[in-house]
Amino acid sequence: MTKVKIKRGDNVIVTTGKNKGNKGEVLEVIKKEGKDPRVIIAGLNIVKRHTKPSAGNPQGGIVEKEASIHISNVALLDDKGNATKVGYKVEGDKKVRVAKTTGKTI
Repeated sequence: MTKVKIKRGDNVIVTTGKNKGNKGEVLEVIKKEGKDPRVIIAGLNIVKRHTKPSAGNPQGGIVEKEASIHISNVALLDDKGNATKVGYKVEGDKKVRVAKTTGKTI
């Protein structure tokens, strides 16, 4: 399984696709065995789904929701708002994530 360097709550920018250049917060990281990791970003990659009436949604109809994006198509944002790669550094007895562009901990 691939090492995932992006976590829930991180601010990311989309690097390719129809949402290229848009920024948002990661709502969920999806890791499944045998599949590549994907992320769901708040307010991006909106799709429409036709739903049947159910107890939770008695009206049914067309629902808009966020779809997942492959993790290779997003990059983490540093504190200046630029895309950065993620590195790791040991501080004391803790391993922390570090932005490669600025060298600051994330």
